[in-house]
Amino acid sequence: MGSPTSEDGPPVAAEALEAMQAATRAFTGVSLKSLDALDGAVTLPQFRMLAVLAEIGPARSVQVARALGLEASTVTRLADRLVATGHVRRGTEERHRGVVALELTAAGQLLVRKVAAWREQELARMLSQLTADEQACITSALRLLLAAAGDGYGLVSRTLVPA
Repeated sequence: MGSPTSEDGPPVAAEALEAMQAATRAFTGVSLKSLDALDGAVTLPQFRMLAVLAEIGPARSVQVARALGLEASTVTRLADRLVATGHVRRGTEERHRGVVALELTAAGQLLVRKVAAWREQELARMLSQLTADEQACITSALRLLLAAAGDGYGLVSRTLVPA
């Protein structure tokens, strides 16, 4: 069996693909463990909604649904739970009373900051195991990878949520 291939480029080295798979698992683990810092305050889907609102600010529920890749009814249920726990505020747009707008409360902002701080501390712990040269190498490689990934792999795709 040959090297894995991609549709758009040269063959992919199996060793590189294995390393990427392992890194994906490690980063996913960091993300999931960071929610432990919240002591069960929110679920992963609820946190994703909080994180999107933290990134884009107050938004129409349809924009949040698009950013999360979810149906509007699912976002409505998530919002209902987060409003009930005091993490999200629901309102309407002044000019369009039928449009539901969502925004983080101070409590929601605090949860997002707490998770971000935990993740930053954990990633710093990992990086501290490397020399300065190794850290520079990782930084360069990750920047290349992010550029290759393109727009669709961030928390919020800019094409999904118009400014």
